Amino acid sequence: MARSLRRAVVLALTLLAIPALRLRADDGYDLWLRYPRVADAGLLTEYRGALRQVDVEGNSPTLRAARDELIKGLTGLLGAAPATSDAITADGTLLVGTPTSSRVIAALPLAAELRALGPDGYIVRAVRMGGHRAIVVAGNSDVGALYGTFALLRQLQTHQHIRAVALRDAPKVQLRILDHWDNLDGSVERGYAGRSIWQWDSLPAIVSPRYRDYARANASIGVNGAVVTNVNANARVLTPAYLEKVAKIADVLRPYGIRLYLTARFSAPIEIGGLKTADPVDPDVRQWWKAKTDEIYKYVPDFGGFVVKANSEGQPGPQDYHRTHADGANMFADALAPHGGIVMWRAFVYSNDVPTDRVKQAYDEFKPLDGSFRPNVLIQVKNGPLDFQPREPFHPLFGAMPKTPLMMEFQVTKEYHGQDTHLVYLGREWEEVLRADTWVHGKGSTVAKVVEGAVDHYSRTGIAGVANIGDDRDWTGSQFNQANWYAFGRLAWNPEASSTAIADEWIRMTFTNAPAAVAAIRTMMLQSREAVVNYMTPLGLAHIMATGHHYGPAPWVRLSRADWSPTYYHKADTLGIGFDRTASGSNAVAQYAGPVRERYGSLKTVPDSLLLWFHHVPWAYKMRSGRSLWDEMVFRYNAGVDTVRSMQKLWASVRPAVDSERFADVSSFLAIQEREARWWRDAALTYFQSFSRMPIPAGYEQPAHPLAYYQRITCPANRDKPRCDGIP
Repeated sequence: MARSLRRAVVLALTLLAIPALRLRADDGYDLWLRYPRVADAGLLTEYRGALRQVDVEGNSPTLRAARDELIKGLTGLLGAAPATSDAITADGTLLVGTPTSSRVIAALPLAAELRALGPDGYIVRAVRMGGHRAIVVAGNSDVGALYGTFALLRQLQTHQHIRAVALRDAPKVQLRILDHWDNLDGSVERGYAGRSIWQWDSLPAIVSPRYRDYARANASIGVNGAVVTNVNANARVLTPAYLEKVAKIADVLRPYGIRLYLTARFSAPIEIGGLKTADPVDPDVRQWWKAKTDEIYKYVPDFGGFVVKANSEGQPGPQDYHRTHADGANMFADALAPHGGIVMWRAFVYSNDVPTDRVKQAYDEFKPLDGSFRPNVLIQVKNGPLDFQPREPFHPLFGAMPKTPLMMEFQVTKEYHGQDTHLVYLGREWEEVLRADTWVHGKGSTVAKVVEGAVDHYSRTGIAGVANIGDDRDWTGSQFNQANWYAFGRLAWNPEASSTAIADEWIRMTFTNAPAAVAAIRTMMLQSREAVVNYMTPLGLAHIMATGHHYGPAPWVRLSRADWSPTYYHKADTLGIGFDRTASGSNAVAQYAGPVRERYGSLKTVPDSLLLWFHHVPWAYKMRSGRSLWDEMVFRYNAGVDTVRSMQKLWASVRPAVDSERFADVSSFLAIQEREARWWRDAALTYFQSFSRMPIPAGYEQPAHPLAYYQRITCPANRDKPRCDGIP
């Protein structure tokens, strides 16, 4: 950690040279769309010269949204509202539109290049027209032009030169969807940012202005879908009273290129339809879903389709009737197909019978069904085979179903990562998963390329993220949680993007462009994910959090159902620790392609980061570092705490460049995180020491209390802001 501390000192000294800035208070509501006036005089002159007037050609709701955003953004960034024009009459015109809405754009040489980018693609380019210098933002569609508008504004927000701007981009994934686990009573499952933003009680009469700001934020990062109801679904949302409310939300989202989706409760034909069965092959059930789907499209003509969670965690599903997941998904697919809708069928399933290894179940259930699903079905697969842990190997289904489109499911809300309290930048985690090589068609068959459809040529592609959004003023429960919403959208657009570059964008748009401050905050963010892995679940440990609310350590818990118990996953005993998933154990490693299976299955080649996920290892086993496994665990747990302390120092160093309100907000959360990182370290090491019977080496902080003390610490089961009693 000495190197990190030295870097913090250097950055702190550098920041002293930043002139005092008059920073307004900022509560975080504006997210990364703050548009503060550009402080660099040279850039401001350049921008004002290049953007003297705006000409948005076309009057669709989407192009009006682009015009509104440009006026808002440029007014803030340039310090004055730009003029509007219907023609390029002088240098410094910004022309926005599509080949359909603008004859000028249609006549430009870039029109053919634009067509190759697909419906959501855009080009932003400096050109000369009629002897005048101009910047063109052109999309194949109105929403493409909107995406290009946000791309240009991002250039300005991050202080990039635009004299010779030349951007061209298109999404690599078709469906980029936020899944809201929001309930009709306003509560949010695994939500840590207040209550739901969807105000069902006041809809349809009152439409919150927050919906439009939500849509703006999503469009700015390329998100094009929103599932507004929980996967643990309530059938009432499919009734006319709620569909009228749903239609109002869809009306707000539509101009921003966002389609609305709903979760479908499999037993709805019984609960709201009066049928005696929900059997997916029953003709009456199939007709009921067809009629209900037709009804939904009358309210929402561009309805996207359904997400279904079935036969998992007590949810009803086709297996209740001895049918397969394909039988269930295809019933919905047939009802949606005439309207162009899709089914996103979640692969997060596990049976009521306790398995020998829960992480194998999704693969075992879905792999045999490859090729059995309708073309408009996508199987929605979590990034890892367990449940959004701080670190898991990539899910073995990726690459294993060449005939069935698989879409990625990330969890943006940090259920297992300290929730709203801990600063953890998930872009690093998602990048690690997306860049993992499945080897299904040889080297280079990465998870990203599977999801993009480049490996098995899927006709439909998608990435979903479980939203971290609520009605808190800052949207996400803490300032830095906004970065995960932003990173999700950017990686869903391009799964091969750099999480470092995305972090840099977000910092500059959200906090400051001061170089030293950007460097300090970027270092914090890039360290944060490994920090939480180290102080929670190092070396491949998983699911040792407290029961139910999943906040805080509880590796000692043993429940009546084994695979809900932390002890099931770490299997610590006096001989060692870890879950044997090799051929001598559960053989879960066999679900991966040969080179991956061989690497993970051998103690000699498995990465340290996944060691205890795949192997039960003796406490005295010598690690690559030269330390014993026990000493390595002590080192990792302490490294996690030390990194959080380094993050505190880095954040303190940026005080001159960040407004006081958000600076204080982040500082208070970092203080909680440091305290709780120590809690995690001391509770886990004290518990595991009862098996290893080995001392914590000299030079490390020793736990302040015996194991019984940590076992008595409690957290409220239902809380908006997690605070736990008794943490030392």
